[in-house]
Amino acid sequence: MSDPTNSSESSIVEPSHSAEDLFRISPLIRITLLSLYGALTTPLPFLSEVTKSPVPPNLLWVGIALGAIGLYAVLCERVVVNPQGIEVTYPRWVPKFFRKGWQLPWAEVKALKPRSTGQGGLVYYFLSQSGQGYLLPMRVAGFARLVRRVEAETGIDTRDVKPLSQPWMYLILLGLTVMLLAIDGWTIWTAATLTP
Repeated sequence: MSDPTNSSESSIVEPSHSAEDLFRISPLIRITLLSLYGALTTPLPFLSEVTKSPVPPNLLWVGIALGAIGLYAVLCERVVVNPQGIEVTYPRWVPKFFRKGWQLPWAEVKALKPRSTGQGGLVYYFLSQSGQGYLLPMRVAGFARLVRRVEAETGIDTRDVKPLSQPWMYLILLGLTVMLLAIDGWTIWTAATLTP
């Protein structure tokens, strides 16, 4: 005969999916992409001044700043998962016309379909009952936990769902970005010494 005390304890220990989970873009990805943007754009105003380009350096600084804000806004994407559904959202300061999120109730999820990318990778789309596709966020920290939650809420088999990019890829890119920043420092120093 089973002990009712043990059964109640086991039900308490079992993980509950009633809570809300919040997933953000991985810090490694955010740091890498922001650093790469800085490495690619920071030398431009200095070079513009040295080469007497028709584009003034101040205008380039404004463009670089706006681009940095736009990139940071994209990297502020948040994925909210709760018992009702999944939602991709952005902070209030991000205009809706720039980045519009989406919300999909679990009851509307029909399937999770893979699509190949131009680089040979795979991305996954939630297919709704109406046939509309919603891109599964794949660059969030805790992606495996997100996928497990999707499987628990929808019953869809997610064993084959893997992240689009592995962390080591971003570590290599970050290393190359650091090297590029060092070259940028040399370029800026050279441009400053050539400027009368």
